[in-house]
Amino acid sequence: MHPPVEKSTPYRTQDLRKSLNDSLEGDIRDFLINEAELHTYDDLTKVNPVTPSTVLKCLQARYSAKVFYTHAGCTLVALNPFQPIPHLYSLDVMREYHSAPQPQEFKPHIFIVAEEAYRNVQGQVEPMNQSLVVSGESGAGKTWTSRCLMKYYATVATSSQKCQDTVEKIERRVLDSNPVMEAFGNACTLRNSNSSRFGKYIQLQLNGSQLLVGASVQTYLLEKTRVAFQAPNERNFHIFYLMMKGATEKQRLEWMLPLEQDFAWLPHAEKTLEGKDCTSRICILKHESHFYEEFEEKTADLLQVPLDELQSCLTVRTLRAGKQSVLKPCTQSECGVRRDCLAKVIYAQLFDWLVTFINNSMCADNPTWCNFIGLLDVYGFECFLLNNLEQLCINYANEKLQQHFVAHYLKAQQEEYVTEGLQWSFIRYQDNQGCLDLIEGSPSSIFSLLNEECRLNRASDAKQFRVRLQKELSDNASISWDKLSKEPHFTVAHYADKVSYQIEGMMEKNKDPVPPEIISLLQKSQDSLLHSLFADGDRESEGSRGHSKVVTVVSKFKNSLESLMKILHSTTPHYTRCIKPNPDCRPLTFKKEEVIAQLEACGIVETINISAAGFPISDQAVLGSAVEDVLNVVFKRRAPNNNNMVHCGRTKVFLTHSLLEMLEEHRNRVRSQKVFCIQCCWRRYQTRQRNLRTQAATRLQAGVRSWLVRREIKKWHKAASVIQTKWRRWRAWMDALAEAELDDAEDFMENEASSVLPKLLKERGSVQLSSIQEPVMVRGWPIGLAMASAPSITVSLTATGFQRIMSMMACLKIPFRHGEYKVKTNQFDQGVASIRAQPRGSIKMHLQRSPLLYADMHPVHKTDVVTGLNQILLERT
Repeated sequence: MHPPVEKSTPYRTQDLRKSLNDSLEGDIRDFLINEAELHTYDDLTKVNPVTPSTVLKCLQARYSAKVFYTHAGCTLVALNPFQPIPHLYSLDVMREYHSAPQPQEFKPHIFIVAEEAYRNVQGQVEPMNQSLVVSGESGAGKTWTSRCLMKYYATVATSSQKCQDTVEKIERRVLDSNPVMEAFGNACTLRNSNSSRFGKYIQLQLNGSQLLVGASVQTYLLEKTRVAFQAPNERNFHIFYLMMKGATEKQRLEWMLPLEQDFAWLPHAEKTLEGKDCTSRICILKHESHFYEEFEEKTADLLQVPLDELQSCLTVRTLRAGKQSVLKPCTQSECGVRRDCLAKVIYAQLFDWLVTFINNSMCADNPTWCNFIGLLDVYGFECFLLNNLEQLCINYANEKLQQHFVAHYLKAQQEEYVTEGLQWSFIRYQDNQGCLDLIEGSPSSIFSLLNEECRLNRASDAKQFRVRLQKELSDNASISWDKLSKEPHFTVAHYADKVSYQIEGMMEKNKDPVPPEIISLLQKSQDSLLHSLFADGDRESEGSRGHSKVVTVVSKFKNSLESLMKILHSTTPHYTRCIKPNPDCRPLTFKKEEVIAQLEACGIVETINISAAGFPISDQAVLGSAVEDVLNVVFKRRAPNNNNMVHCGRTKVFLTHSLLEMLEEHRNRVRSQKVFCIQCCWRRYQTRQRNLRTQAATRLQAGVRSWLVRREIKKWHKAASVIQTKWRRWRAWMDALAEAELDDAEDFMENEASSVLPKLLKERGSVQLSSIQEPVMVRGWPIGLAMASAPSITVSLTATGFQRIMSMMACLKIPFRHGEYKVKTNQFDQGVASIRAQPRGSIKMHLQRSPLLYADMHPVHKTDVVTGLNQILLERT
């Protein structure tokens, strides 16, 4: 049997609730006692207990210590310092976070969010597109945060030298597009001096190596009504003031902007803003006086259109009844509406042209990029004294983003815990789905009723539309009415605050009618740019005539916002919550009431609770023993409480951040080992292949060299054979000459002068080397023994080789001209002396030392001087 259950009385319940509250207050007091350490909490999940008071106190302490970023679980909280902090966003800080092995261990920074998204693209097998959603109120610092993110990616995604020039060009264009778009799309409002009056989603396009190769910009709902109307203490778009301030004298004359004039559409021109000077081709302004004549003449000159047609468009409207057209003069108020419409449509078309031009200059081709990182910077939540259709659309966009955050982080995560079987008690959070149903739901919503009212062919009636809203939407708790207000309005309870919207003028703004006469006039402009802006205006004007084809402002904005949400749902989101510390934008001023309202509206406290209590990291895995084996390997040297760090669900394993870091550390260690092993094997393989290629090349070279040597040696052998053959033939010829000289000397002497000599020489092989008229006179004795007139001795030149004969003839200066000298034999007078016989006596010829060394190249013609070879012979005697 079960034990009896004691029934709780109301008094006991009250006592229990009181005790719980007392304990909670006690914990808060204990936490807030040591306020000197509150600024050290870089993650709000470490705060215990997690309450709005403790979170607010921690943020205030960090803000006073000039620490502006704090982790809040899966999001980042950024407090606007309202003053420049250059060292916080320097290039060295960017490189430090980019090169860190674990950026999460560093101080909280917007660069951690950027680096996490960048590494998600790099680390996944199939890279997932990333989105960085920067949200917050107007003036919270969203635009500055987006600039820092773009600068970060333009810096870290340019590490390749191969495409450095292309990347630097894209980087310059991406960064340079920011001030241009802010000049044309931002304005000074009551809550922010640089408020974005349009939404933009910038896609930074990356190639397969995660390098920046291009970018594109998508814009949403430009507040073009600001061109012709500015709320009290607000200003027009920055571009007009920049033109007035930075225009040269020549440009002022061209744009017809005298220095001494003031313009009703440019209020509070005395304020100064940071920004770069820009110029525009079109400036439609209204002067305080001279409205009709001077305005029309200047406008016609600037637009380069006929003056009479411009006057007709502004003062006469065309009414169509069937196939007939009726011209009707406009009232003064209608003329003002047409004038404003002319200015707004030109500015809107110019803004679209500017965005298209920027995209064409920096967008990459589709085959070039494969992934992107998106930066979403939209207008913040707005609540003014007078709110109309623009504020309704802006707050609607913030509601959609808040719902995306709620569905992705707060709702889906807790539902997944329950589905996987975790023991989880739901943490309550503010769900804004009811507000979204009120604005965009079906069958009846504010947007649907507004569109239906605009499609009816009747005059707009604010009171009648208010009655219809009460009738159709009274069941929704997010809408209410102030019965004491004289002006027709309705109040919507947004996630951030309640906002009262005026109905008067809302239908006309939703229709956004553009008279076809204005489009036709602008198409006739002689200005090339203006003519190109409205080249396709015929189809738009024709479509606006048929009521069934009317596309309202809220319809276009809703469709574009739905396409944006599809992109966000297909990417991995990273949220950054920008907080505005004070409403006056004063530097380093922290207002508790302002901050606590934003924390509660954004769901920061609930996010911290879920992140601190749950398992923010989940992954599909094989459960059971496989998980235990992995954990045993990881916890081999550590002994933490596994039950608090990991939980095995039905299909997933849920981990805490600390355990995830341990797993990542272990995986990096194992991965490094495996990578080292793979590198060793690869290097060994490369070395072997290199050796094999070297051996093969050596064999090829050796074979080629041996073939070349063999071919050269063959050439040498052939040349030697030719030389030997010629030499043997010449020796045989010399031998034949010697034999002929010995055998036929007498015949040679007798027939020397006869005509039979050539024939005889041809037959015998003999040849006459030379002829000498007189025998050479040689002094045959030493000088000491020589007589005054020594006897003449005839010496026959004898030798055994042709070269020796030639050398001696050169030494003796014997000319080789035929007929001057001759060789005369003396074998019949003084004995036989053959050219083959060796010299007699002590005369020796040493050809190892050239006789040229002893030869007198310039002999003196004296009879008593012995020179040349004769001197050599005498010295050797």
